[in-house]
Amino acid sequence: MFDLQSLGIEYGTLAMFVMLLVFLITGMPLAFVTLLIALIFTLGWFGPMAVPLITSRVYSFVSSFVFVSVPMFVLMAAILDRSGVARDLFDAMRLFGGRLRGGVAVQTIFVAVILAAMSGIIGGEIVLLGLIALPQMLRQGYDKNLAIGVVCAGGSLGTMVPPSIVLIIYGLTANVSIGDLFTSAFVPGFMLAGFYVAYVLFRSYTGNNIAPPPQTEKIPHAEKVRLLKGLFLPILVVICVLGSIYGGIASVTEASAVGVAGVIASTIVRGEFSIAMLKGAAIQTLSTCGMIVWIGIGASALVGVFNLMGGIKFVSGLITGISDDPTTIILFMMLILFILGMFLDWVGIALLTMPIFVPIVKDLGFDPVWFGVLFAMNMQVSFLSPPFGPAAFYLKSVAPPDITLGDIFKALLPFICLQILAVGLLILFPGLAGG
Repeated sequence: MFDLQSLGIEYGTLAMFVMLLVFLITGMPLAFVTLLIALIFTLGWFGPMAVPLITSRVYSFVSSFVFVSVPMFVLMAAILDRSGVARDLFDAMRLFGGRLRGGVAVQTIFVAVILAAMSGIIGGEIVLLGLIALPQMLRQGYDKNLAIGVVCAGGSLGTMVPPSIVLIIYGLTANVSIGDLFTSAFVPGFMLAGFYVAYVLFRSYTGNNIAPPPQTEKIPHAEKVRLLKGLFLPILVVICVLGSIYGGIASVTEASAVGVAGVIASTIVRGEFSIAMLKGAAIQTLSTCGMIVWIGIGASALVGVFNLMGGIKFVSGLITGISDDPTTIILFMMLILFILGMFLDWVGIALLTMPIFVPIVKDLGFDPVWFGVLFAMNMQVSFLSPPFGPAAFYLKSVAPPDITLGDIFKALLPFICLQILAVGLLILFPGLAGG
């Protein structure tokens, strides 16, 4: 049996990191990479008798009751993706944005917020907005960069706006109340959406040929009623989901089931429901949740063996030794998360880093709920950041052929700056997230 323990924790940590990097470069999925490295280090550091310790840690992760809410919210997003709810919602917002220069871009952000509050998933939102809002903005003569940025940045708000899947996974990993996380994320989420709206209006009113002039024609009363119908069902679903959580009527897990029931009821009322649609949504949900669970299993196993090796204590010592100033340490953590966000999926980042970061945050005297909101805001940046920002790739899959990935990443730069500003404000003013 090869003996890795002779390396010592310093070189053992380095070897683990190098192996992780090498395996990821080969294109192997993160879940299998983390599982393989966990197995190698378990056998090489402790021997075969330690394997059950790792499997017990994995079981505690996947058996958490709150985890049930993840497939429910994913199913909500999958059903929304297949219905006309988002399209009608976008049309209905014309009533409010039509008299503004840049009104379609503003209404796109509002629709993104409502969709985020319905499902908490970003991929489907960006695709939906890319199919509905982007062609309309380009057709009306909006600046291409502004239109692309609004769709990607607005579609990524599902990271921050409750019920965010990112916050749920963080809550599971950090062992903090998901209800508290949702409450604390409310103001920062809407603050970020407000930044986007302010930027759009500023560019529309100060730039040349950025946005078309506002619509002046009067919408007939009958048309207003028809458009408002498209707003009623989505708002009702949001009230049912978030109202049941904040009203103390249902837990997050129970509220996710309420949301699924509400979305299915909406499709029935609209005459769109079919078994084929439900089957397609269920298959998409299985695929997405399977990916999350496998990454969770791999990351839990790797963090478990690293903890047994004494690695978490070693890394904690390294991070806290950087400075005596707690804020500097938090900023360093944000930098690590930002760099990881360029290359790894947020699920893997949360499950690999939070078992190390959260105890440090608590020792420094910070609120782990505040740090969870800060983490979610940082993941907002990673969704847009090159070279692997997933938002850009989601949009590219439905964007016109003449829009390249380079165009998309260039268009996202102002919105990345706004996200970094929001991260900075959360650190300067923890009270924004109840910290």
